[in-house]
Amino acid sequence: MDPSQSAPHQYVLTLSCPDRPGIVHAVTGHLFRHGGNILESQQYNDLDTDRFFMRTVFALPAVESSFEVLQDGFDALAQGFGMRWTLRDRSQRRRVMLLASKFDHCLADVLYRWRIGELPMEITAIVANHPRDTYRHLDFDGAPFHYLPVDQGRRHEQEAVLGSLIENTQTELVVLARYMQVLSATLTERLAGRCINIHHSFLPGFKGARPYHHAHARGVKLIGATAHFVTADLDEGPIIEQDTQRVSHHDTPADLIRIGRDIERRVLAQALRYYLDDRILLNDGKTVVFAV
Repeated sequence: MDPSQSAPHQYVLTLSCPDRPGIVHAVTGHLFRHGGNILESQQYNDLDTDRFFMRTVFALPAVESSFEVLQDGFDALAQGFGMRWTLRDRSQRRRVMLLASKFDHCLADVLYRWRIGELPMEITAIVANHPRDTYRHLDFDGAPFHYLPVDQGRRHEQEAVLGSLIENTQTELVVLARYMQVLSATLTERLAGRCINIHHSFLPGFKGARPYHHAHARGVKLIGATAHFVTADLDEGPIIEQDTQRVSHHDTPADLIRIGRDIERRVLAQALRYYLDDRILLNDGKTVVFAV
């Protein structure tokens, strides 16, 4: 027998439901009965909402064809607990679309981390409201590029094309890598829980445009960046990841922008890593992030 055919295959299960006794026992027992070997498990009970959250990585021997049976059986179990759940083969890469505008530092960083294998995903498209020549120094490594300008009075048409592109490419996650356009309520509703934005501020402070200038005007001593899910309310979506860096009165708005670029890159990359490895669970207006 080919040794590769008997190598365990890994899956990741995430779930949330109203808290009650017996959830972990039921889940782990179901995995055990179907030959699953748990490799990693994290759980959290939100006392404010009385909801239970769980992320479990498990392996099944490749020689067994029990995954479909396991999955079908889990559906019945989940209904009994009122669960919202996902079950994914870890070998299947997520399909991700990157949106960018003139400032390309986040796009460049994500592309680099993707090329070296740090962000295991399949890029379905790179979409920008600036022409390809704007990014002539970037290596797209074969990823399709689409120039979708946002013309005065034709935003609805541009977004309709974008929505069709997302659907036709079977994109699972849309990343606004400093895409400086506001998505409509219709599109954000379609992308609920699968559209991540990087905002150049430590939310909830300094929302909207020119946050570094507003921060400088207030004399802040810390600046930061926030990765969050996009909702119809501007910069109000559930927060995934944040980071900060100390600044001083010597720093100009240009200094804050320069420092902020580094923060934005690392915050967006970390949020992407969490999403690609099924570590983010929505909890109403917040998130539960099962960090490594």
